[in-house]
Amino acid sequence: MEVEVKDLTGAKVGTVELPAEIFEAPINKDLMHQALTRQLANARLGTHESKGRGEVSGGGKKPFKQKGTGRARQGSSRASQWKGGGKAHAPHYRDYTRAMPRQMRRGALRSALSAKANEGQVVVVDAMKLDGSKTSAMANILHALGASRSALVLLPETNEAVQKSVRNMEGAKTLHARYLNVRDLLGYDTLVLPLAALDVIKSYLGLEGAK
Repeated sequence: MEVEVKDLTGAKVGTVELPAEIFEAPINKDLMHQALTRQLANARLGTHESKGRGEVSGGGKKPFKQKGTGRARQGSSRASQWKGGGKAHAPHYRDYTRAMPRQMRRGALRSALSAKANEGQVVVVDAMKLDGSKTSAMANILHALGASRSALVLLPETNEAVQKSVRNMEGAKTLHARYLNVRDLLGYDTLVLPLAALDVIKSYLGLEGAK
């Protein structure tokens, strides 16, 4: 798939051939959904915790005698109906982590990238460079690239000027190309892809990287 390469003003400066094995892969919606739900599940902390009646202190003595009081019988003051008692059906710590083989995760990324390319939502730029951190300048760049609505800007390496410029923008995010994931790909309309970031993607999603 051949696409235009633009500069930061939106002008065409050349073309580039996107690897077919990455940007023309079969689109597997089920695989993308599995990768997305796995990522969302792995982000959950699972630190919710309450004590049941067997975990609170006290309650060893029967509150009052079994018969003759006119009250309902009670065996422990740590039961859930008592003040200070344990919680019934209390939530406990849980590990929500899900496993997914690496090749399946990479297959999901190829599917998501192929879907973006089919919809014309991949914008390739020659380089993403700024002289200083300025949000208005980055907003103008994304507007010129046709990505002002919602954009994921991939970076081949740390670039503080670009990262700080995007940080305050609503609907835009920077991400290291090595940490590309299905959630961010599906969460933004346009993928802004510098040529150097494309090389990073090819290094682990291409035919050689898949070995």
